[in-house]
Amino acid sequence: MPLNAATEAARLSIAPMMDWTDRHCRRFHREISQHAFVYTEMVTAPALVRGGARHLLRFNPAEHPVALQIGGSDPAELATAAAMGADEGYDEINLNVGCPSDRVQSGCFGAVLMERPGLVADCVRAMIAAQPRPVTVKCRIGVDQQNPADVLPDFIARMGDAGLGHVIVHARKAWLSGLSPKENRDVPPLDYPLVERMKAEFPEMRISINGGIASLAEAEAFLARGLDGVMIGRAAYHTPMEILGAADGRIFGDARPPRAAHDVARAMIPHIEAHLAEGGRLHAVTRHMLGLFAGRPGARVWRRMLSEGAHEDGAGPELIEEALARIPEARAA
Repeated sequence: MPLNAATEAARLSIAPMMDWTDRHCRRFHREISQHAFVYTEMVTAPALVRGGARHLLRFNPAEHPVALQIGGSDPAELATAAAMGADEGYDEINLNVGCPSDRVQSGCFGAVLMERPGLVADCVRAMIAAQPRPVTVKCRIGVDQQNPADVLPDFIARMGDAGLGHVIVHARKAWLSGLSPKENRDVPPLDYPLVERMKAEFPEMRISINGGIASLAEAEAFLARGLDGVMIGRAAYHTPMEILGAADGRIFGDARPPRAAHDVARAMIPHIEAHLAEGGRLHAVTRHMLGLFAGRPGARVWRRMLSEGAHEDGAGPELIEEALARIPEARAA
Protein backbone atom coordinates (compact mmCIF):
# COMPACT_ATOMS: atom_id res chain seq x y z
CA MET A 1 0.00 0.00 0.00
CA PRO A 2 1.48 3.39 -0.94
CA LEU A 3 2.46 5.72 1.88
CA ASN A 4 -0.35 8.16 1.13
CA ALA A 5 -2.87 5.31 1.27
CA ALA A 6 -1.49 4.21 4.63
CA THR A 7 -1.78 7.80 5.85
CA GLU A 8 -5.42 7.94 4.78
CA ALA A 9 -6.23 4.60 6.43
CA ALA A 10 -4.69 5.84 9.68
CA ARG A 11 -7.49 8.39 10.05
CA LEU A 12 -9.24 5.59 11.95
CA SER A 13 -7.43 2.51 13.22
CA ILE A 14 -8.18 -0.38 15.55
CA ALA A 15 -5.68 -0.65 18.39
CA PRO A 16 -3.42 -3.67 18.73
CA MET A 17 -4.76 -5.67 21.69
CA MET A 18 -3.15 -8.80 23.10
CA ASP A 19 -5.38 -11.89 22.85
CA TRP A 20 -7.94 -9.91 20.85
CA THR A 21 -6.72 -8.59 17.52
CA ASP A 22 -5.63 -11.88 16.02
CA ARG A 23 -6.16 -12.75 12.36
CA HIS A 24 -9.76 -13.85 12.94
CA CYS A 25 -10.63 -10.59 14.69
CA ARG A 26 -8.95 -8.54 11.96
CA ARG A 27 -10.85 -10.39 9.24
CA PHE A 28 -14.11 -9.80 11.08
CA HIS A 29 -13.41 -6.08 11.41
CA ARG A 30 -12.48 -5.90 7.74
CA GLU A 31 -15.87 -7.30 6.81
CA ILE A 32 -17.43 -4.30 8.57
CA SER A 33 -15.07 -1.57 7.36
CA GLN A 34 -13.11 -1.62 4.13
CA HIS A 35 -10.93 1.36 5.08
CA ALA A 36 -10.03 1.37 8.78
CA PHE A 37 -6.44 0.36 9.59
CA VAL A 38 -6.21 -2.89 11.57
CA TYR A 39 -3.23 -3.93 13.71
CA THR A 40 -1.85 -7.25 14.82
CA GLU A 41 -1.34 -8.19 18.42
CA MET A 42 2.16 -7.32 19.53
CA VAL A 43 4.73 -9.83 18.26
CA THR A 44 8.13 -9.73 19.92
CA ALA A 45 11.23 -9.35 17.80
CA PRO A 46 13.06 -12.07 19.77
CA ALA A 47 10.25 -14.53 18.99
CA LEU A 48 10.58 -13.79 15.28
CA VAL A 49 14.35 -13.54 15.00
CA ARG A 50 15.61 -16.00 17.60
CA GLY A 51 12.54 -18.14 18.14
CA GLY A 52 11.73 -18.88 14.51
CA ALA A 53 8.09 -17.94 15.10
CA ARG A 54 7.44 -16.65 11.60
CA HIS A 55 4.02 -18.30 11.72
CA LEU A 56 2.98 -15.42 14.01
CA LEU A 57 3.13 -13.15 10.97
CA ARG A 58 0.44 -15.04 9.13
CA PHE A 59 -2.40 -12.95 7.79
CA ASN A 60 -4.94 -13.02 4.98
CA PRO A 61 -4.49 -10.51 2.13
CA ALA A 62 -8.14 -9.57 2.65
CA GLU A 63 -7.06 -7.84 5.87
CA HIS A 64 -5.29 -4.98 4.07
CA PRO A 65 -4.65 -2.28 5.19
CA VAL A 66 -2.95 -4.07 8.11
CA ALA A 67 -0.02 -3.12 10.33
CA LEU A 68 2.39 -5.34 12.25
CA GLN A 69 3.17 -4.29 15.81
CA ILE A 70 6.57 -5.40 17.10
CA GLY A 71 7.97 -5.34 20.63
CA GLY A 72 11.68 -5.16 21.38
CA SER A 73 14.58 -2.90 22.21
CA ASP A 74 17.56 -4.22 20.24
CA PRO A 75 17.98 -2.13 17.08
CA ALA A 76 19.53 -4.92 14.99
CA GLU A 77 16.92 -7.44 16.06
CA LEU A 78 14.08 -5.02 15.43
CA ALA A 79 15.50 -4.23 12.00
CA THR A 80 15.46 -7.94 11.11
CA ALA A 81 11.93 -8.37 12.47
CA ALA A 82 10.73 -5.30 10.56
CA ALA A 83 12.21 -6.67 7.35
CA MET A 84 10.42 -9.97 7.97
CA GLY A 85 7.15 -8.09 8.37
CA ALA A 86 7.72 -6.15 5.17
CA ASP A 87 8.52 -9.38 3.32
CA GLU A 88 5.22 -10.82 4.53
CA GLY A 89 3.40 -7.84 3.03
CA TYR A 90 2.35 -5.73 6.01
CA ASP A 91 1.49 -2.13 5.15
CA GLU A 92 3.18 -0.62 8.22
CA ILE A 93 5.59 -1.69 10.95
CA ASN A 94 4.76 -0.32 14.40
CA LEU A 95 7.04 -0.30 17.45
CA ASN A 96 5.38 -0.82 20.83
CA VAL A 97 6.51 1.79 23.36
CA GLY A 98 3.31 1.69 25.39
CA CYS A 99 2.59 -1.74 26.88
CA PRO A 100 2.97 -1.66 30.69
CA SER A 101 2.96 -5.37 31.54
CA ASP A 102 5.61 -6.95 33.78
CA ARG A 103 6.69 -9.22 30.95
CA VAL A 104 7.60 -6.40 28.62
CA GLN A 105 9.34 -4.49 31.40
CA SER A 106 11.58 -7.45 32.14
CA GLY A 107 12.38 -7.67 28.43
CA CYS A 108 13.10 -3.92 28.24
CA PHE A 109 10.42 -3.06 25.76
CA GLY A 110 6.99 -1.50 25.82
CA ALA A 111 6.26 1.52 28.02
CA VAL A 112 9.53 1.24 29.95
CA LEU A 113 11.24 2.54 26.80
CA MET A 114 9.67 5.97 27.44
CA GLU A 115 12.59 6.31 29.87
CA ARG A 116 15.10 5.59 27.08
CA PRO A 117 14.12 7.78 24.11
CA GLY A 118 17.64 7.67 22.66
CA LEU A 119 17.44 3.89 22.40
CA VAL A 120 13.98 4.13 20.81
CA ALA A 121 15.39 6.55 18.23
CA ASP A 122 18.17 4.08 17.43
CA CYS A 123 15.58 1.33 17.02
CA VAL A 124 13.49 3.50 14.70
CA ARG A 125 16.49 4.38 12.52
CA ALA A 126 17.38 0.72 12.19
CA MET A 127 13.82 -0.32 11.34
CA ILE A 128 13.46 2.39 8.71
CA ALA A 129 16.79 1.52 7.10
CA ALA A 130 16.04 -2.21 6.96
CA GLN A 131 12.88 -2.22 4.87
CA PRO A 132 10.60 -0.06 2.69
CA ARG A 133 7.38 0.08 4.74
CA PRO A 134 6.38 3.08 6.88
CA VAL A 135 7.50 2.76 10.51
CA THR A 136 5.40 4.17 13.34
CA VAL A 137 5.67 4.25 17.13
CA LYS A 138 2.83 3.78 19.62
CA CYS A 139 3.75 5.38 22.94
CA ARG A 140 2.39 6.72 26.23
CA ILE A 141 2.60 10.34 27.38
CA GLY A 142 5.08 9.23 30.04
CA VAL A 143 5.65 6.71 32.81
CA ASP A 144 5.71 6.82 36.60
CA GLN A 145 7.06 10.13 37.93
CA GLN A 146 7.87 11.61 34.54
CA ASN A 147 6.24 14.94 33.69
CA PRO A 148 4.43 14.33 30.39
CA ALA A 149 4.57 18.01 29.44
CA ASP A 150 8.36 17.68 29.39
CA VAL A 151 8.78 14.07 28.32
CA LEU A 152 6.39 13.85 25.39
CA PRO A 153 7.71 16.83 23.36
CA ASP A 154 11.28 15.58 23.79
CA PHE A 155 10.26 12.08 22.78
CA ILE A 156 8.43 13.23 19.64
CA ALA A 157 11.31 15.51 18.66
CA ARG A 158 13.75 12.60 18.94
CA MET A 159 11.46 10.41 16.84
CA GLY A 160 11.32 13.08 14.14
CA ASP A 161 15.10 13.40 14.15
CA ALA A 162 15.30 9.62 13.68
CA GLY A 163 13.19 9.87 10.52
CA LEU A 164 9.83 8.84 11.95
CA GLY A 165 6.78 10.48 10.38
CA HIS A 166 3.91 9.20 12.54
CA VAL A 167 3.46 8.75 16.30
CA ILE A 168 0.37 7.19 17.91
CA VAL A 169 -0.03 8.52 21.44
CA HIS A 170 -2.02 6.74 24.13
CA ALA A 171 -3.03 9.80 26.15
CA ARG A 172 -2.33 8.28 29.58
CA LYS A 173 0.74 7.76 31.67
CA ALA A 174 1.73 4.17 32.35
CA TRP A 175 2.49 3.25 35.95
CA LEU A 176 5.08 0.50 35.80
CA SER A 177 4.70 -0.42 39.45
CA GLY A 178 1.53 -0.48 41.50
CA LEU A 179 -0.96 -0.88 38.66
CA SER A 180 -1.84 -3.92 36.60
CA PRO A 181 -1.97 -3.73 32.78
CA LYS A 182 -5.78 -3.64 33.07
CA GLU A 183 -5.67 -0.76 35.57
CA ASN A 184 -3.24 1.07 33.29
CA ARG A 185 -6.00 1.21 30.69
CA ASP A 186 -8.36 3.06 33.04
CA VAL A 187 -6.79 4.53 36.17
CA PRO A 188 -4.21 7.09 35.00
CA PRO A 189 -6.09 10.19 33.84
CA LEU A 190 -6.35 10.97 30.15
CA ASP A 191 -4.68 14.11 28.87
CA TYR A 192 -6.11 14.73 25.43
CA PRO A 193 -5.15 18.44 25.38
CA LEU A 194 -1.47 17.53 25.72
CA VAL A 195 -1.65 15.30 22.64
CA GLU A 196 -3.46 18.02 20.71
CA ARG A 197 -0.73 20.49 21.71
CA MET A 198 1.86 18.11 20.29
CA LYS A 199 0.24 18.40 16.87
CA ALA A 200 0.46 22.18 17.11
CA GLU A 201 4.07 21.99 18.27
CA PHE A 202 5.10 19.40 15.66
CA PRO A 203 2.93 20.17 12.61
CA GLU A 204 5.18 18.13 10.31
CA MET A 205 4.64 14.97 12.39
CA ARG A 206 1.51 12.90 11.84
CA ILE A 207 0.00 12.35 15.29
CA SER A 208 -2.80 9.95 16.13
CA ILE A 209 -4.56 9.82 19.48
CA ASN A 210 -5.57 6.73 21.45
CA GLY A 211 -7.10 6.01 24.84
CA GLY A 212 -10.66 5.99 26.12
CA ILE A 213 -12.29 6.97 22.82
CA ALA A 214 -15.69 5.33 22.76
CA SER A 215 -17.60 6.66 19.77
CA LEU A 216 -17.27 7.63 16.15
CA ALA A 217 -18.44 11.14 17.05
CA GLU A 218 -15.46 11.53 19.39
CA ALA A 219 -13.15 10.37 16.61
CA GLU A 220 -14.64 12.91 14.21
CA ALA A 221 -14.13 15.67 16.78
CA PHE A 222 -10.43 14.85 17.21
CA LEU A 223 -9.92 14.83 13.44
CA ALA A 224 -11.75 18.15 13.15
CA ARG A 225 -9.38 19.64 15.73
CA GLY A 226 -6.40 18.78 13.57
CA LEU A 227 -5.16 15.39 14.70
CA ASP A 228 -4.17 13.11 11.85
CA GLY A 229 -5.70 9.93 13.15
CA VAL A 230 -7.71 8.28 15.89
CA MET A 231 -7.05 4.79 17.24
CA ILE A 232 -9.89 3.02 19.05
CA GLY A 233 -9.50 -0.19 21.03
CA ARG A 234 -12.07 -1.75 23.33
CA ALA A 235 -15.08 0.18 21.99
CA ALA A 236 -14.37 -1.07 18.48
CA TYR A 237 -14.04 -4.62 19.77
CA HIS A 238 -17.15 -4.69 21.96
CA THR A 239 -19.43 -2.56 19.73
CA PRO A 240 -17.96 -3.05 16.25
CA MET A 241 -21.01 -1.96 14.29
CA GLU A 242 -21.27 1.27 16.27
CA ILE A 243 -17.65 2.18 15.54
CA LEU A 244 -16.84 0.51 12.24
CA GLY A 245 -20.29 0.17 10.70
CA ALA A 246 -20.52 3.83 9.71
CA ALA A 247 -16.79 4.62 9.63
CA ASP A 248 -16.29 4.20 5.90
CA GLY A 249 -18.85 6.86 5.15
CA ARG A 250 -18.25 9.29 8.01
CA ILE A 251 -14.46 9.08 8.29
CA PHE A 252 -13.36 8.06 4.80
CA GLY A 253 -16.10 9.54 2.58
CA ASP A 254 -17.13 6.22 1.04
CA ALA A 255 -20.59 6.74 -0.46
CA ARG A 256 -21.52 3.06 -0.42
CA PRO A 257 -24.16 2.10 2.16
CA PRO A 258 -22.80 0.40 5.29
CA ARG A 259 -23.09 -3.35 5.54
CA ALA A 260 -25.88 -4.86 7.64
CA ALA A 261 -24.87 -6.97 10.63
CA HIS A 262 -26.50 -10.10 9.20
CA ASP A 263 -24.47 -9.68 6.02
CA VAL A 264 -21.27 -9.27 8.02
CA ALA A 265 -21.93 -12.51 9.89
CA ARG A 266 -22.61 -14.43 6.68
CA ALA A 267 -19.51 -12.96 5.04
CA MET A 268 -17.45 -14.62 7.77
CA ILE A 269 -18.65 -18.12 6.87
CA PRO A 270 -16.01 -18.82 4.16
CA HIS A 271 -13.30 -17.76 6.60
CA ILE A 272 -14.80 -20.02 9.27
CA GLU A 273 -14.97 -22.95 6.86
CA ALA A 274 -11.31 -22.49 5.89
CA HIS A 275 -10.30 -22.32 9.55
CA LEU A 276 -12.22 -25.49 10.39
CA ALA A 277 -10.71 -27.27 7.40
CA GLU A 278 -7.27 -26.55 8.88
CA GLY A 279 -8.30 -28.25 12.12
CA GLY A 280 -9.32 -25.09 13.99
CA ARG A 281 -12.23 -24.63 16.37
CA LEU A 282 -15.27 -22.47 15.71
CA HIS A 283 -14.85 -20.59 19.00
CA ALA A 284 -11.50 -19.17 17.85
CA VAL A 285 -13.42 -17.09 15.30
CA THR A 286 -16.81 -16.50 16.88
CA ARG A 287 -15.39 -15.22 20.20
CA HIS A 288 -14.56 -12.02 18.30
CA MET A 289 -18.06 -11.75 16.85
CA LEU A 290 -20.03 -11.67 20.11
CA GLY A 291 -20.52 -7.89 19.98
CA LEU A 292 -21.86 -7.81 16.42
CA PHE A 293 -25.42 -7.03 17.54
CA ALA A 294 -24.50 -5.02 20.67
CA GLY A 295 -27.27 -2.58 21.52
CA ARG A 296 -29.60 -4.12 18.93
CA PRO A 297 -32.57 -6.50 19.16
CA GLY A 298 -31.36 -10.08 19.52
CA ALA A 299 -27.95 -9.21 20.99
CA ARG A 300 -28.40 -11.45 24.04
CA VAL A 301 -29.58 -14.41 21.98
CA TRP A 302 -26.65 -14.00 19.59
CA ARG A 303 -24.10 -13.91 22.42
CA ARG A 304 -25.63 -16.86 24.23
CA MET A 305 -25.90 -19.12 21.20
CA LEU A 306 -22.35 -18.43 20.05
CA SER A 307 -20.86 -18.59 23.54
CA GLU A 308 -22.51 -21.90 24.37
CA GLY A 309 -22.50 -23.59 20.99
CA ALA A 310 -19.14 -22.71 19.48
CA HIS A 311 -17.20 -24.75 22.06
CA GLU A 312 -19.00 -27.99 21.21
CA ASP A 313 -17.26 -30.70 19.22
CA GLY A 314 -18.21 -30.51 15.56
CA ALA A 315 -19.62 -26.97 15.82
CA GLY A 316 -19.60 -25.32 12.41
CA PRO A 317 -20.97 -22.40 10.42
CA GLU A 318 -24.50 -23.71 10.71
CA LEU A 319 -24.47 -22.24 14.22
CA ILE A 320 -24.13 -18.80 12.65
CA GLU A 321 -27.22 -19.34 10.52
CA GLU A 322 -29.17 -20.77 13.47
CA ALA A 323 -28.35 -17.72 15.57
CA LEU A 324 -29.11 -15.28 12.76
CA ALA A 325 -32.53 -16.87 12.29
CA ARG A 326 -33.38 -15.80 15.84
CA ILE A 327 -32.51 -12.14 15.27
CA PRO A 328 -34.73 -9.58 13.49
CA GLU A 329 -33.06 -8.63 10.23
CA ALA A 330 -32.83 -4.97 9.38
CA ARG A 331 -30.64 -3.06 6.98
CA ALA A 332 -27.91 -0.90 8.52
CA ALA A 333 -28.78 2.77 8.77
